[in-house]
Amino acid sequence: MGTQDVQPPIIHFASLDKILSLGRANSLWPMTFGLACCAIEMMATGASRFDLARFGAEVFRPSPRQCDVMIVAGTISKKMEPAVKTLYDQMPEPKWVIAMGNCAISGGPFVFEGQYGIVEGADKFLPVDIYIPGCPPRPEALIEGILELEEKVTGFRRWPRVEAK
Repeated sequence: MGTQDVQPPIIHFASLDKILSLGRANSLWPMTFGLACCAIEMMATGASRFDLARFGAEVFRPSPRQCDVMIVAGTISKKMEPAVKTLYDQMPEPKWVIAMGNCAISGGPFVFEGQYGIVEGADKFLPVDIYIPGCPPRPEALIEGILELEEKVTGFRRWPRVEAK
């Protein structure tokens, strides 16, 4: 038997962390939580036309203790900031945050000199993982954001990126 007759192993073993992250990425459970107009687009993403179930994220949960993804969809007022932070703190680890819409990213059109009631971005008090721009962003943008979060959780890209020339 020569060296050219040796076959590579058929069975490949993965570390437990890689298997767990793959399971987590394919079963993200977002929180049912919307602050403003972006929440309408988030609800549309979960409906039958866009079918978020294809990506394993269709289980919008009403309790933060059952969620692993917080989608901050809309304008965050300074009065609402403590409630959003409390809900985030009640989520079990590991947990991720998606800032959906210009208001959740930077305060949107409500940022002007002298304004005192709007938080200028969720990243001021939450560790945001994915930013989805738009006013309001389309459901396809939220799906792209969830796919990017899945790539971040697993650590590898599913599809090759097409770079602009």
